[in-house]
Amino acid sequence: MLPQEEWPPHTIDAFHRGAFHLAQPKDAGHRAGTDALMLAAAVPSGFGGTVADLGSGAGAAGLAVLARCPGASALFVERSAEMVAWATRTLALDANAAFRTRVRLVEGDVTHTGGARRLIGLDDNSVDFAILNPPFNAALDRSSPDPMRQEAHVLTPDLFAQWLRTAAAIVRPKGGLALIARPQSLPEILAALAGRFGGAQIVPVLPRPDLPATRIILRAVLGSRATLSLYPPLVVHGESGNGFSPRADAINNGRTSLFGD
Repeated sequence: MLPQEEWPPHTIDAFHRGAFHLAQPKDAGHRAGTDALMLAAAVPSGFGGTVADLGSGAGAAGLAVLARCPGASALFVERSAEMVAWATRTLALDANAAFRTRVRLVEGDVTHTGGARRLIGLDDNSVDFAILNPPFNAALDRSSPDPMRQEAHVLTPDLFAQWLRTAAAIVRPKGGLALIARPQSLPEILAALAGRFGGAQIVPVLPRPDLPATRIILRAVLGSRATLSLYPPLVVHGESGNGFSPRADAINNGRTSLFGD
């Protein structure tokens, strides 16, 4: 790997108040934010198994799990060769030395099936929890002219069915799933969960207490027959819109889990 001074234009960003850092492209590609941190918070704090971060980008969600769950390990799965390179640079940072032996990084397409999926290292029943931060912007939405950023953001047909099929294949029986998406995708998500994951728990994410939800975070269990539960919302900002609410701040900084477990 090239020394850091020869990397493409980038930033080194601290998360969880310096518990881990990300190397991220400065002017291109997907840059991690609060979506990844809220998704990671869906994993219980006492989790000690292997979490698969599907569509891992530079590794924000997976590292957020590892920073909060010291007994956990992670499998990062990313299709974009450019973002795999950024994840590799992230893991090479001295500030992340404690995480390197707990992460396996795979370059591959989450939508692969059967033998093609296993060939890239996504074996059946091989992880305990899968977290998904798939592209969820509609193609008609205003999109970035940057192809790498557009690939990371734009929803494609049958995406949730494809990603949840892979999650159901690689998660062990009674293992967990968590994903973040827009509320309008919920019917498609629930249809894709059917026959695979049950006991769905849904937290709406509101930008302010007086505004509709802009995200949902859903957690479910492979093979569960429990019914769906709608949880109280996570309100990100106060009525003024300035600063994070105390709960959102605790979640974004790895001090609590989203579901309180």
